[in-house]
Amino acid sequence: MRVSVLGPLEVAADHKVVEIGGTKLRALLIRLAVDVGHPVSADSLVDAVWPEAAPAHPAAALQSLVWRLRQALPDERIVRSGSGWYQLDLPLDAVDSHRFERLAGAGQRALRAGDVDLARQRLREALALWRGDPLIEVADAPYAVATGVRLRELWLTAVEDRVEADLAVEPAWSLGAELAELTAAYPLRERLCVLLMRALDADGRRAEALAVYERMRRRLADELGSDPGAELQRTHLALLRGNRPERDRPRGNLRAPMTSFVGRAGELARIRERLREGRLVTLVGPGGVGKTRLATAFAAGVTDRIEGGTWLVELAPVAAAGDVARAVLAAVGPREVGPPASSGDPLRRLTEVLAPSAALLVLDNCEHVVGAAARLVDELLARCPRLLVVATSREPLGVAGERLCPVEPLPLPEPGEPAEKSPAVRLFADRAAAVRPDFVLSDDAAIEVADVCRRLDGLPLAIELAAVRLRTMALGQLATRLDDPLRVLAGGARSAPERHRTLRAVVAWSWDLLTGAERAQAARLAVFPSSFTAEAADRVGVAWETLDTLVDKSLLHLVGERYRMLATIREYGLERLAASGLADSVRAAHAAWFLDLAERAARHLRGAGQLRWLGVLTVERDNLLAALRFAADAGDAATARRLAAALGLFWAILGGHAEAADRLHTALTVPGPASATHTAVAAQYLFHTVLAGRAPDTAAVACVAEPDDVEQPDTTLVTALLALIGNDIRAGLTAIDRHGPPPDPWQRGISALVRAMLTGAASDISTMRRDLAAAAAAFRESGERWGLATSLTYLGLAEGVADDVDTAESALGESIRLIRQLGGTDHVQRAWLAMMHAQQGRLEEARADLLAILDEGVPSTAEALTRLFLADLARHRGELTQAAAELDLAAGWLGDGGFNDALLRLGQGHLALASNDLDAAGPRLREAFGLASSLPDMPMVAQVAVGVAELTLRRGAAGDAATVLGAAHALRNAAATGQLDVRRLSQELRTTLGPTAYRDAYDQGRHLDRDAALAAVAGQLGC
Repeated sequence: MRVSVLGPLEVAADHKVVEIGGTKLRALLIRLAVDVGHPVSADSLVDAVWPEAAPAHPAAALQSLVWRLRQALPDERIVRSGSGWYQLDLPLDAVDSHRFERLAGAGQRALRAGDVDLARQRLREALALWRGDPLIEVADAPYAVATGVRLRELWLTAVEDRVEADLAVEPAWSLGAELAELTAAYPLRERLCVLLMRALDADGRRAEALAVYERMRRRLADELGSDPGAELQRTHLALLRGNRPERDRPRGNLRAPMTSFVGRAGELARIRERLREGRLVTLVGPGGVGKTRLATAFAAGVTDRIEGGTWLVELAPVAAAGDVARAVLAAVGPREVGPPASSGDPLRRLTEVLAPSAALLVLDNCEHVVGAAARLVDELLARCPRLLVVATSREPLGVAGERLCPVEPLPLPEPGEPAEKSPAVRLFADRAAAVRPDFVLSDDAAIEVADVCRRLDGLPLAIELAAVRLRTMALGQLATRLDDPLRVLAGGARSAPERHRTLRAVVAWSWDLLTGAERAQAARLAVFPSSFTAEAADRVGVAWETLDTLVDKSLLHLVGERYRMLATIREYGLERLAASGLADSVRAAHAAWFLDLAERAARHLRGAGQLRWLGVLTVERDNLLAALRFAADAGDAATARRLAAALGLFWAILGGHAEAADRLHTALTVPGPASATHTAVAAQYLFHTVLAGRAPDTAAVACVAEPDDVEQPDTTLVTALLALIGNDIRAGLTAIDRHGPPPDPWQRGISALVRAMLTGAASDISTMRRDLAAAAAAFRESGERWGLATSLTYLGLAEGVADDVDTAESALGESIRLIRQLGGTDHVQRAWLAMMHAQQGRLEEARADLLAILDEGVPSTAEALTRLFLADLARHRGELTQAAAELDLAAGWLGDGGFNDALLRLGQGHLALASNDLDAAGPRLREAFGLASSLPDMPMVAQVAVGVAELTLRRGAAGDAATVLGAAHALRNAAATGQLDVRRLSQELRTTLGPTAYRDAYDQGRHLDRDAALAAVAGQLGC
């Protein structure tokens, strides 16, 4: 698809025009097209579409407009969305204004490089895209005014470049008329005046060319009080002397780049700013971070403004400190200084070359001769007052007046933002396309590329080496093999320096510059998978003085008060550590430090100090997990279980029930004797496994309840949860109630929460509500927010089933506020809250809330649930095609057999019923019933029973349908008349059967016990 905004809006796909109707719809698309490929904030879009006055509900109005735009486009996925933003998901070249900028820039670069034919081709292609004024349909919008001015300036510059290119090959007379028209339209444009003078002179009309200059000189003096610029004056002087005027060529030895330069706009601006503050700027950073390319890109951008030229000096091949000055002299060129006999001193000869005029010297790779480079720079800056120096090094030169410009890896994708916005991802895509012309950064590919870039820490050289590997392997294979990046990332360009051809060579170059003691200490720090404190480093045997040295030498990064080693350097360090034979002892010291931290934090996590300690542990999340993995790999059951017992709550807060269950299971399955700690881990594992909707590994917890600890709260929880899993509700309640509520409020809250799970599984919704309220009260007393939020979430759902929607909304609302305090994700709670709105008949509000959730880039589980709810709403509105689409999207995220899978099969069954496809409805509902019955969640089974009741009605058995609907009541112990399907079906059955017959049949099912109610539902499904 292509979008054209250089003139009236035009959209085309597959060589056909796509009609976009409506002023506001067109305005929305134009605004998105201006920033194609990048997110545009909702506020910016509202301002663009409604510049005079925003609607009363701007977010909802914008969502509705975006929905209409998606329907109008050939593929609705072209418009992506996230938290407060929307994006036109097309390549830059798909929008003519961006294609124009690319072609115009390519033409200008070709012109400067002397490739006139290529310049003419690109510039003509660029100018041919213009069909009228840019953004003409929204010309009065504030953003369009600024964008229009910029585009028109670029157009005029492209015209000037094209004319200059044409002058090199076409007869001058053919351009005179065009230039005369242009100078009349832009009378103060000096470059046009220069081009006209050159054209007239080439056509043998030198007197007219001189007259053009005189008119311009007078106009500048009369209107602006200024003199002509340097180029105009040089052209005039050349004509007076009888010479052919030529455009000035920059001096220097910079080579034209062979690849595009991606990102780094901030760094380029920072170098400019630093050079205003001092005359020496040193780019410091680890090997492969892109210091050389950044320095040369900066130099290329200022070449035209540096009278004495820009000179690149590559110091990497210099072996001896005494050769540094001679290497600089060789780069600047002996032709500049006259006969060699004038002086045998390289420093003096350099001074003769560089002192007379302003020059820029780029000293690349100073780290291995840093002392000699520093002395030379110090002398040159003192002797050459107009000299500027940009150096690249892995450590500072240490010269007085030096300004440092740290070069960091390329930014990685931010959570919730499109991956292609990241310079790291764009660099990979650019280099991948060079070796694989068929490479396209699709949505799926963008996710994989972002993962590759993240695992490479955004290091440009590593990213380029990874992209080159696509010559011989698929993207998925590359991502898999990056577990060993030092082996995989080889095979760089043959023209590159040897140290840049493999990732191992890059890291080894830096490593070998360290002293022996520094290398040994750096290898110890490789055990930290993420950032760490000086105290943690000391625990593994590295003193703070060494940390400072390694930061100076770019082996470590200082981030606030913490240190970090890039993943690629860390991999090399781990190899060195393993070779030293010290890996196990250093990893054990690392695990011991973080075990101590976890156990200190654990008691605070369960109380009012939760937020502070949650922050402490969050920073150390990767280190804590690494400690657990080491303990598990080493067979250290005691350490693994102590870590898990201390961190179970933390993992649940940050990653949810499923992640917590996985971590806890890792610790449980390390061979070792049962203990109180083992029991504590087992209790947490079962708790989170049940709430994650999974089947637990009961073998891992089979022997944890020893006779001497039967009164321990953790043993009680294990016994109760195993009874719940085994459907022995009475035994579970007996275990919970035997010793009464625990004295500790947090333990009392967990106990009440488990009791609520048991009473819910027993279809006792009234008692379940009381238990959940008791759990919330206990957690509130303890000051622990996660337990309170969890209790309130389930209390909200239970109150919704009981048709107390006001209480449900209040509980869910407080849960959302607590989750936000914890820094967690509240999407599931907000989705359920939206469905509470739907129960009250506020369907459009519910739909808008659910769409807003999807706009935030939610986790897969939350997206699946949200889409299932959207499918339900679409079905109730009669939009069956939309409902089917939402179900298909949800299905892509599911498959673990849990709660959401049951909800998916139920949704598919309901849709089949709405489509009168009874043959499809039966199997879907049968699958939903089987999944729901395997979960200890009777309200979910009751939801399926409502679908079965409708299937029974559509088969012509209205009386049986009413009985099954009553059985659903029995399973949840509540009528749930607020639920849309229950309300609709009960009304239809009452009309079909009559009020009395309906009530009799309904009560027949309502008075069944749980097992009989389940049997009644299963009987209609043929189970």
